[in-house]
Amino acid sequence: MALYALLDFDTLKKYDISIKDFCKTAKGLKAKIIQYRDKNSSLEEKKQRLLEIRKYWKKTLIINDIIELLPYCDGIHIGQEDLENLSQKYNLSKYEIIEKLRTGELLEWKIEHGTWIIKNEKNFPLSVVNYKFIVGLSTHNKEEILEANKLPLSYIGLGAYRPTSTKDTSNILGQKVIELIKYSYHPVAVIGGVKIYDKIPSKFKVVGSDICRLTSSRSKKRKISKRKLKSL
Repeated sequence: MALYALLDFDTLKKYDISIKDFCKTAKGLKAKIIQYRDKNSSLEEKKQRLLEIRKYWKKTLIINDIIELLPYCDGIHIGQEDLENLSQKYNLSKYEIIEKLRTGELLEWKIEHGTWIIKNEKNFPLSVVNYKFIVGLSTHNKEEILEANKLPLSYIGLGAYRPTSTKDTSNILGQKVIELIKYSYHPVAVIGGVKIYDKIPSKFKVVGSDICRLTSSRSKKRKISKRKLKSL
């Protein structure tokens, strides 16, 4: 069971934590993935934060929902509603949408010197040659898991495990996730109120607020220690 760290920017602001400190804590906890979620900032602000995360995080980086920012990451995580909307927008099946997300075909690419690059971008950080993006999909019940089994996904998110203040969690699964995991053909990331030390028999556990609380606590301890040293 690997740690999948959820960097929710509103939660970082709530705890007065920097991106650098969050990434440092995630590294210390041996996280494998960071997902960047930001529901309120502008597209340009999100782009700059992804570039900042890249300075401190060299492992897998996932963007939540925003296709335009996919080239700055290793993959994307979308919800059921997002998938439905994309399917209607492009008049494609859900299977085709996932495939085109994986290949980047929903983005505007062009070829320069044999390399696919994004159009109209200066200082673009990623050149793509035969690159396959990671695509994750949120699921909440057995029916959605069985439907996800038919799609070419990299993993599914399953939850919510507990109530959480960072998003709507009206569908609380609790220990039901243990039985539901067995239905998935894809690796499962359990999400929603998950704690750092929870023991869940899944491929990943997605932890956000708990990492922020730990980071904030460590930061406060460092500040107290510095004040004590200055007073000596």
